[in-house]
Amino acid sequence: MTGEATNIHATAIVIGKTGLLFLGPSGSGKSTLAFSCLAAAKPLRLSASLIADDRVLISGQNGSVIAECPPSIAGLMEIRYTGIVRMPYVPRGEIHFAVRPVDPATAERMPPEDEQIDIANCIRLPLIRLSATSANPLAVIMMKIGASFDESAI
Repeated sequence: MTGEATNIHATAIVIGKTGLLFLGPSGSGKSTLAFSCLAAAKPLRLSASLIADDRVLISGQNGSVIAECPPSIAGLMEIRYTGIVRMPYVPRGEIHFAVRPVDPATAERMPPEDEQIDIANCIRLPLIRLSATSANPLAVIMMKIGASFDESAI
């Protein structure tokens, strides 16, 4: 079963074999957290690529959630206050988790366990809430999903 793609405001990356979709309003920290994860993966010798920044085409395909990059923004990422940069990218990838940046001043201290979020067209993903100011977002995400930094585990 292949679903029609829905264009959403998000950033999608893949670390090892784990796809992450960063969701939230403009200025919430999606791109910054995604960029930090990509940068943290490199010294750990983990494969890490951008799928798309700002606009992501999301679809359900054969039980998987697939993110694709609109061709006009392939390999481009906005780093707030720095500008647009070119990044290693893949044109599509499977997504496993949604990540929502939160403001530590207003966020719930203990979010619900096993939280899920509706993405588009009956597509749901497990949700990870993450401080927009996290010093090491990749480490927090990997601890939350129970994976190690070993390439075969993610």
